Amino acid sequence: MTEALERDTTVLFAHVLGGADLIAKGGDAPAVGSLKACIDHLRKSAEDCGARVIDSGSERLMVLLATPDAAADAAAAMHTAMDTFPQYTDVKLALGIGFHHGPVIQKDDQVYGDTVNLAAKLVEQAANGQIITTRETASHLSPIYRAWMRKLYSIDIKGRSGQVALCELVWRADDNATLFAKRRVETRPANILLTLRYRGQQHVRRRDRDSITIGRDEGSGIQIHDEEASRLHCTIERRHDKFVLTDHSTNGTYVKREGADEVLVQREEFNLTGKGTLTCGQPAVSTKEIVEFACE
Repeated sequence: MTEALERDTTVLFAHVLGGADLIAKGGDAPAVGSLKACIDHLRKSAEDCGARVIDSGSERLMVLLATPDAAADAAAAMHTAMDTFPQYTDVKLALGIGFHHGPVIQKDDQVYGDTVNLAAKLVEQAANGQIITTRETASHLSPIYRAWMRKLYSIDIKGRSGQVALCELVWRADDNATLFAKRRVETRPANILLTLRYRGQQHVRRRDRDSITIGRDEGSGIQIHDEEASRLHCTIERRHDKFVLTDHSTNGTYVKREGADEVLVQREEFNLTGKGTLTCGQPAVSTKEIVEFACE
């Protein structure tokens, strides 16, 4: 079983509007089939933008993205996909989207926390064609996106002190839609993931800018039980289509890829590819504290 992990991420909810009207006019079975096809259509659009789908229902999707910029791209792509979905009967399905960036707790395939709860509240505020976020999240967007933000009202959220200020990402203008489509083509990440295994636990990283720390410190993503390891020994981060190991240690990190000689990485960066092992502070032959990796 994977450990519970706290990390910063962007949580996006997409809600299909008009499902009840569709069922009323088209009948249960055909309408349910049309809604499922619509959700599948939106799911593919989100995944093409690098999103990880966490949960899907008959009318709703929950996905994770690494950054607010990535969420803005995915939201615009999903709205564009919705515009191309075939209409069933005379009911035109619509889409509302809300996203928020912040800390979440992730264990296996479940994600929890205040960020998730707030994102779920945001999508409730989204009408047809809208992308709603918080002003806090909007402040983390690139300038090119902040230029298209429109300030809205503030809402009360149970369990939060003070009101939450909202913004709308106005993406529908022709120039904006073209801009977002161009960015999606330029920045779409390759579909790769990194799996790390140590002492029976598995750690997975897949999204751009995802990272994990390795070291002797208890706060490390992977805590190494070896006196030769530094407290913060190394970091592994996804950068576009690569996973890059950065060594911060005194004794270096030893990396052994399948079919290659073991190399010492010391105060430098190293691209992880294929499968292999890494050890902290000493060669693999000298320690049992071995981290297995696979980039696939």
